[in-house]
Amino acid sequence: MLKEVIGVIHLPRLPSVYSSVDLNSIIDYAVREARLLEELGYSGVIVENYGDKPYSKRVRDPVTLCSMTSIVREVVKSTSLKIGVNLLRNSGREAYSVAVASGAKFIRVNALVETIISDSGVIEPEASRLRPLRINYPDIEIYADILVKHASSLRLALSILEAENSVTSKGSLEDYYRELVGDYVERGGASALVVTGLRTGEPPPIRLLELTKKYSPIPVLAGSGVTLENIDKVARIVDGVIVGSYIKKQGKAGNPTDPDRAKQLILKIRELTQLTHT
Repeated sequence: MLKEVIGVIHLPRLPSVYSSVDLNSIIDYAVREARLLEELGYSGVIVENYGDKPYSKRVRDPVTLCSMTSIVREVVKSTSLKIGVNLLRNSGREAYSVAVASGAKFIRVNALVETIISDSGVIEPEASRLRPLRINYPDIEIYADILVKHASSLRLALSILEAENSVTSKGSLEDYYRELVGDYVERGGASALVVTGLRTGEPPPIRLLELTKKYSPIPVLAGSGVTLENIDKVARIVDGVIVGSYIKKQGKAGNPTDPDRAKQLILKIRELTQLTHT
């Protein structure tokens, strides 16, 4: 049964040292999006710097970081939703700092214990950078992507080679995945795992959801490609969903939320929940 249904607020390009953008209009947009999802019955939202493509490995621009903090703070003040922060591509430490300053409850991290190869370059794990913050500000949850979309896991690639070598192999590919899940929990300290497809808007393979749920002692969320057509299959496996593309106008990431699409999905989820209880 789904315990969390989290919508995504895809922000437009944020202000920076190099470009002046009307921050107040972005704040108004984010608050409208959050209030709409709250009225429809979503349990939370992730505020994401989606419009800042192409993404740097880290967000270092001070104007951008201050702007993100202001936006998230207003969303927190304007709703009773569980609010999260995602700073693409993998600015976990900065997102955590924004969460501390704004009152957000969780962050999403694309590479917590994996080294990934992406269009932003080679991105190293974020867990060690987060450690001091987590010691001093322990109340922020970390929703960690595993085998994140738009990237390849260097660790998984090496595991595939190892698993196929009869001399050096220590186990099957499933064994290596079980080990990876364990490291997210035991070494990375993840609060929840997020499973995605290859790209934004593409669903994760059902088998991958099943494997993650099989080995994870913490909640597992489907983090991309959730639709009205596949929610029944996905909801049988995971503890929650993060929905971005499907609930946007024309089903396109980056667009404003479509009230009808967002409503249809949440009504379907409620229907499935009622069926589970009968």
